[in-house]
Amino acid sequence: MQGYTDIRTQGLVARLPAAWRPYALLARLDRPIGSWLLVLPGLWAFAAVAPSWAEGLRLTLLFAIGAIAMRGAGCVVNDLWDRDIDRRVERTRNRPLAAGTVTPFQALVFLAGLCLVGLLVLVQLNPAAILFGLCALLPILLYPLAKRVTNWPQAMLGLVFSWAGPQGVVAATGRLDAVALLLWAAGFCWILGYDTIYAHQDREDDAAVGIGSTALRFGERTRPFLAACYAATLAFLAGAGWAAGLSWVYLPGLLLPAALLARQVLTLDIHDPAHCLRLFKANREVGLAVALAFLLGRL
Repeated sequence: MQGYTDIRTQGLVARLPAAWRPYALLARLDRPIGSWLLVLPGLWAFAAVAPSWAEGLRLTLLFAIGAIAMRGAGCVVNDLWDRDIDRRVERTRNRPLAAGTVTPFQALVFLAGLCLVGLLVLVQLNPAAILFGLCALLPILLYPLAKRVTNWPQAMLGLVFSWAGPQGVVAATGRLDAVALLLWAAGFCWILGYDTIYAHQDREDDAAVGIGSTALRFGERTRPFLAACYAATLAFLAGAGWAAGLSWVYLPGLLLPAALLARQVLTLDIHDPAHCLRLFKANREVGLAVALAFLLGRL
C-alpha cells in the first residue's frame, strides 16, 4: 500500500488557477463519485414518486447542485476533524488540511460558502423538505467522530448519504411515508456495504492509528457481510416499489442492479486497495440502474 492515494490532481483540478486547487481538492471535486453517490437515492425518489417529468427534472437539478455543495461541506468538516489522523494515513496525508496547503480558518470560510449554496438550494423546496434537510446537519457533524468510538462509522455514513432518498420523497410529495422510509433503509444498507469496500483501502493504517471501521470489524469475513447488505438493499427496494404502486415491470428491472451488486461480492479482493476503489466507484452504475428500474415501473 506504500505510496497509495486516491487524490487526483489532473483533469478539472489541473485547469483551475493555482490558488483554487487546494480548495477543489478539499471539496473532493477531483473525485465526483461522492456527489453521485449522495444524490442517487434522491434520483430513486424522483423516479418513483415525482408528480411529473418537469417536477422530477427540476428537483434532480436542485439536488445535484446541493449534492456537490453539501458533499464538499461534509468533506471539509471531516478533514477539519481528521487532519491529525490524515497525516498518519498513506492515502490521506496529502489532503490540503493535513498537508498545510489550506489553514483551518480558510477551510471554515470555504465551508460557510458551501453551506450557503446548500441553503439556497434547500429554500427552493417545500417547507417539509426544508425542515427535513436541516435535520441532516447533526449527523453530518457527528460522522467524523464515529470512527473514534465505534467500529461502525460506515453506519453513520449510511444514515447521512441515504438522506436524499426520504428527502426526495418529501420534496416531491410533501410527506414522509412508507416509500420514503423504505428508500432510506435501502440506501442505508447499500452504503453500509459499499463504504465497507472503500474502508479496506485504509484497513492497515486505521488499525495502526486506532480508529474503527467495518473493514476492520469483518476483515476476511467481509464478503458474507457485503452479500447480506446488498440482499437487504434489494429487498427494501422491492418493498419501496410495492409501496409506490409500481407495475410488475419494476421487479425485473431490479435484475440489472442485482447483477452489478453480485459482481462486487464475487470479485471483492480486500487486499487490493485499487480494486476496492474500482468496486466502490462502480456503485454509480448500480444507483443509476435502480433509478431506471423505478422509471420502468411507472410506464
